[in-house]
Amino acid sequence: MDAQDNNFNYKIIFAALVAVIVGILIAFYYSYAQSKNQMNFLEQEKSLLVKDLTLMKAEVDRLSGLNEVSEIELQTSRFRVQQLLDSVGRLNFSIMKLKETRKELRRLEIKFDSLKLKNNFLRYNNSLLADRYDEAQRQLNELRGQANTMARAESLLRETNRELARELKIKSYLKLQDAEGSGFRLRAGRPLKTNKASTIEKLRGCVTIMGDPNEQGNVRVLYLQFLDPNMAIIEDNASTISVSGNTYSKKVEIPYTGKEISICDAITVPEGSLAEGIYTLNVFEDERLLASAEFQLK
Repeated sequence: MDAQDNNFNYKIIFAALVAVIVGILIAFYYSYAQSKNQMNFLEQEKSLLVKDLTLMKAEVDRLSGLNEVSEIELQTSRFRVQQLLDSVGRLNFSIMKLKETRKELRRLEIKFDSLKLKNNFLRYNNSLLADRYDEAQRQLNELRGQANTMARAESLLRETNRELARELKIKSYLKLQDAEGSGFRLRAGRPLKTNKASTIEKLRGCVTIMGDPNEQGNVRVLYLQFLDPNMAIIEDNASTISVSGNTYSKKVEIPYTGKEISICDAITVPEGSLAEGIYTLNVFEDERLLASAEFQLK
């Protein structure tokens, strides 16, 4: 009886032991399968993290190459991304570590987005500055062209002024005195002096040219200008002389050797064409008035 009880007890203990071993094996297998699934999941997450961080590192390097954002911020971002890459490469995976890495990656993504916004803003500003620079260069070139044109015009004007100054220094005008105007009528072809306006057929102008020892002997030109009481120019045989916009009654050429000389010349007018009043004789050389005299006709 005792032997049977002992055998029965051994069988129970053996069965219990087998059940415990089977339970341990089942638990171990389940734990192993769960751990393997978790490792596969973590390996996949690791691969995604490495890919995201690698892309972010490449983008940070690209921005650094463009040199369009803060160098300090780029260096900090590059260092932190490299730290994460190194950390992921040697990571003993856990769910907690994965969450921390994801949070850090999110913060880096936010910072990277901020850097991209800054970069876009700087590019926009650079574009505006480039446009302003081009416009400033265009205006500067126009101003330079205008300045060159003004400089050439100013140089030409100075040269013209120097030429005029030289001409004025070289040009010496005759010295005149005793200018006199008078009227004449003709009798049998002979001129008779008169102041009766209705009978006058000629107006004569006379002037004395003073001597000039420096004169070497040249033909000098004088212009006689007779003005009626209304200051209108009197014509010589219905014609006048125009020089440089000025109108004269008659041109007189004089061979002048430097000695004092008196000259007279006359213009012809229709008899009865003159009215009573004060007449004027002006004597010009070139465009300069050298002598003037008034005379009265009745």
